[in-house]
Amino acid sequence: MVGALPRAGGRRSVELPSRAVPDWSALHNEVAFLYHRMADRDRALLFIGELSTATEPAFTVHGDDPFAAVTDWVYGHCCYDLKNEMERLSTRHPDPFNMPLRRWSVPRWVVEWKGDRTRLHAHPQDLDAGEHFCEKLFALAGPSMTDVPLLWQEPSRERYLAKVRSLMDHIRRGDIYEVNYCVTREAMAPGYDPFVGFDRVLRYSDATFAAFMRMGHKFALCASPERFLAFHKARVMGQPMKGTRPRSGDPAEDARLSAELAADPKERSENIMALDVMRNDLSRVAAPNSVVVEELCVVRPHGQVHQMTSTLAATLRQGATPWDAVRAAFPPASMTGAPKIRAMELIDAFEDQRRGSYSGTMGWFSPDGTGDLNVVIRTLLHDAATGYTSLTTGSAITAACDPEKEWEECELKARSVIAALAP
Repeated sequence: MVGALPRAGGRRSVELPSRAVPDWSALHNEVAFLYHRMADRDRALLFIGELSTATEPAFTVHGDDPFAAVTDWVYGHCCYDLKNEMERLSTRHPDPFNMPLRRWSVPRWVVEWKGDRTRLHAHPQDLDAGEHFCEKLFALAGPSMTDVPLLWQEPSRERYLAKVRSLMDHIRRGDIYEVNYCVTREAMAPGYDPFVGFDRVLRYSDATFAAFMRMGHKFALCASPERFLAFHKARVMGQPMKGTRPRSGDPAEDARLSAELAADPKERSENIMALDVMRNDLSRVAAPNSVVVEELCVVRPHGQVHQMTSTLAATLRQGATPWDAVRAAFPPASMTGAPKIRAMELIDAFEDQRRGSYSGTMGWFSPDGTGDLNVVIRTLLHDAATGYTSLTTGSAITAACDPEKEWEECELKARSVIAALAP
């Protein structure tokens, strides 16, 4: 491995074998890491270890550069229930995973895939150890561990339909216009191998914003098709997603399903409502007249599903930081509703479980002035200490929705992950 280059944050970079595919089991002894994919940019990052941790990344604005004080990579997550610190909200459900609401870390090593290049970023004194680790990471994968079956306790269809109809009563009364309502599957799987599981999830789903996170004995295997926010200096982009259809192996049928989603007035209205919520959120930290919609209700394939996405962008106002934008827009608009605060109150009142990491975000910030965060959906959460495992899925409830079809959408999303986990 040659070609060491100076890098911000005191790190140096070395080239690794081009497009090297990792053996996830090499991370088995690493108690903290995050893999984060951005397939739309032909880029992925793997953050390994923790040199330091904090509750939030540090930003200090100097002139027009909100990243001026970011001197090293930082990666982390925010749980959905961070909303309780940001607004006058609460959660009545216990957290079976007991995850910190937020945690951000400076990694020991960063492995970056970009285009046809793969690099290791490490501090000079730790470069040799990093290269040795990467030799294991990119070795040919050995045999998988024995599978532990995931036997799911399924949510009640009847209970789901009754609660959706009650939420629609709130909509008819004018309490809300839209709410994201979710159900959870649970399993007890002591001995489950999350490293084999994530390899399957990534290969099967090909999820655009996939992520794999470990914090001690807690794991998140994320097949997300949705970006929350992306940053380039003072520019921020959001991509709320609403509207789903399955893919088909028949090209003509697949095109029909895509066109059906694009023309569906209900799906478009859901997407536009989420877009309006995010526009309002980001306007709180954006420069005047800088919030613009770049794409409206665009349908794209994401692995096993078609998804409808809108894109908006803004320039941070003078003195605002990327973390200010995260706080303003969190939780993601697509996972809450409109109006946002009342929708989150009803979510807690109607759902039977705490969301935890689900509906939150995972991502990173870099000293080169960029950052990217996903929306944590299509995600298996696993506690290796207890074996407790969960999978949550949801959909948008509006006045025009059909509760039966919303149930089918929840099933489609869950099955897309369960199918990926199968041997």
